[in-house]
Amino acid sequence: MPVTISLPHVGESVVEGTIGKWLKQPGDRVARYEPLVEIVTDKVTMELPSPVAGSLLRILAQEGQTVPMGAPIAEVETSEAPASAAPVAAPVPAHPAAPLQAPAAAPSGGIVSYLVKDARPTGPTGGGPTSENDNMGDLPQPLSAPPVPAAATVESPARLSPAVRRLAQEHGVDLSQVHGTGLGGRITRDDVEKHVASRKASAAPPSAVPAPAPATPAPRPGAGPDEEYITLTPVRRMIAEAMVRSASQIPHAWSAVEVDVTRLVALRAQVRPGFEAREGVELTYLPFVIKALAEALREHPTLNATWGGDKIVLKKRINVGIAVAAPHGLVVPVVHDADRQSIAGLARAARELTLRARQNKLTLEDVHGGTFTLNNTGALGSVVSKPIINFPQAAILTTEVIQKRAVVRDDAIAIRSMMNVCLSFDHRINDGAQAGGFLQAVKRRLEAMGPDTQIY
Repeated sequence: MPVTISLPHVGESVVEGTIGKWLKQPGDRVARYEPLVEIVTDKVTMELPSPVAGSLLRILAQEGQTVPMGAPIAEVETSEAPASAAPVAAPVPAHPAAPLQAPAAAPSGGIVSYLVKDARPTGPTGGGPTSENDNMGDLPQPLSAPPVPAAATVESPARLSPAVRRLAQEHGVDLSQVHGTGLGGRITRDDVEKHVASRKASAAPPSAVPAPAPATPAPRPGAGPDEEYITLTPVRRMIAEAMVRSASQIPHAWSAVEVDVTRLVALRAQVRPGFEAREGVELTYLPFVIKALAEALREHPTLNATWGGDKIVLKKRINVGIAVAAPHGLVVPVVHDADRQSIAGLARAARELTLRARQNKLTLEDVHGGTFTLNNTGALGSVVSKPIINFPQAAILTTEVIQKRAVVRDDAIAIRSMMNVCLSFDHRINDGAQAGGFLQAVKRRLEAMGPDTQIY
């Protein structure tokens, strides 16, 4: 019998996904739990496994197509029934969302949805919690789709995609007046555009002369002899959208300070051999910076915050995201509760996250809950930078390359190891005084590190 495969829900804030690449084609045999398709969201890229063994009968969503979570994407012909699992309670949202209507099953089959564990992030965003386990017994298990009411009410803003919210804001649309045609009554971009068009049509004065037919848009010119086009991957497109959202919605301001890290360089050189022999982990400058950063955030909590429209939301936990250049694009795994860890603990945590990011083995928990982002642009040889804030956080810090320079100390010229530290901050939340105070707190802690600094 045919079994319909639906797009899994991977997090409360993720409402749609893009079909990245089909790993099987119609007619291909597929084993249970064998990867079937790559799904790209603004949180993670994941390989969706088949819940049953059989053959791929039909593809319902093509590569590059964006569909809402829970929508059917393929049919698999199988002789076995999909395994059922106990229902998982979803987090209770702050405002009740509209009930989602289950996709209609094929006449002769059922609909299968999943708990996703094997997921990896692809953009500088967070995701919902999960766990990582490589055992075959803990691979994503199919869930039988429970019956839900077919009637749909106006969904809460939390269930709307960012694109729909932006479009509604641009045109001043009251979404409670828009009839949703998406899955479970979800409001889509097409719904908003049709509402705007109908509003304009009703406002236009009647005319006896029929309006001319719209002109056919001219075809887009192809690449010239001196040009080459590179097709955007879904990951690159989502990174671009995240950057545009941050740059367009957050009023960025920027500041930098110069830090004398001579004592820190000496400290690392002193403890590095013994540390790496004991821990089996490379000791970079990153954990020292995370330590100083986390302590400075405790002192300046408005840098560990987000903009709430009519309020500033201070985050009680200090979860530092680390920007990592992974094979599929920029990712930001998170060191949770960084202020409670020692330098040695931060070194282990940062190393594990970086390795998993470069191996595409991060879990949703690894990218969830970041409150501040740190980027080591100095690894690329940069001496000064102006980073884009990881939306919706309040700030982002970069550490630049460490260079020996001639500086004036006590009216004498000395050769010191110097590093620039750069901060971009949301000017709605912090002014220059708060941002400058935070940078000075980071600088003070980094310059104070020396032989007496505790590693454990």
